[in-house]
Amino acid sequence: MRRPPIIALLGVDGSGKTTQARRLATWLNGQGVPARYFENAGGRPIWDALARRLGRADGRALFGRRAYVVVEASVRWVAVGRALALSWLTGRVAVMDRYAYCQYAIMRARGDRGERRVRAMFRHFPAPDLVCYLSVPAGLAQLRVEQRGRDREELDYLVAFDNAYRSMPEAPSFAVVSAEGSSEEVQTALRATVLPVLSRFRADGAPRSRRG
Repeated sequence: MRRPPIIALLGVDGSGKTTQARRLATWLNGQGVPARYFENAGGRPIWDALARRLGRADGRALFGRRAYVVVEASVRWVAVGRALALSWLTGRVAVMDRYAYCQYAIMRARGDRGERRVRAMFRHFPAPDLVCYLSVPAGLAQLRVEQRGRDREELDYLVAFDNAYRSMPEAPSFAVVSAEGSSEEVQTALRATVLPVLSRFRADGAPRSRRG
């Protein structure tokens, strides 16, 4: 049985990954393409909330810089592994809200060590058939985060996060989708990017095996 396609959405906080991934999965199902949305976060809101309850600034202060990377990467590994398994078992297109690349980028943005070891953790997971990078100016991303009212991000960090994504060796293979417009405009562009990949999958069978 061939593996269902994997579509991963990446981007800095405030780029609209979650909204667009949910909408894309819903739309695909409406088009008769069985799909499922999966969130592959590293658990930062949970750890930060726990840290504040214990009188610490955030998750990194709670666990320590090195241990936090291990915790965060492990949570993301479990989430991605579960998503891949469910996609395979149900035969549904996996619409991934974040993927392993997000862990590499966030580590680069923070200046964490150990990217090689973390990459080794994820090496057995297949590379997505399509990776869409939702590109948005850091200032707009910061504004969107503030409008959510749950957290906030420093402008310098968002700039570093964007640069980290673009600096990765996989970046040239990403399909860059502008996320500056309205939610409807971004979704329209995203659908146009996804459809050729699904068409090729149907015509050619399973994509060749890749790792990443």
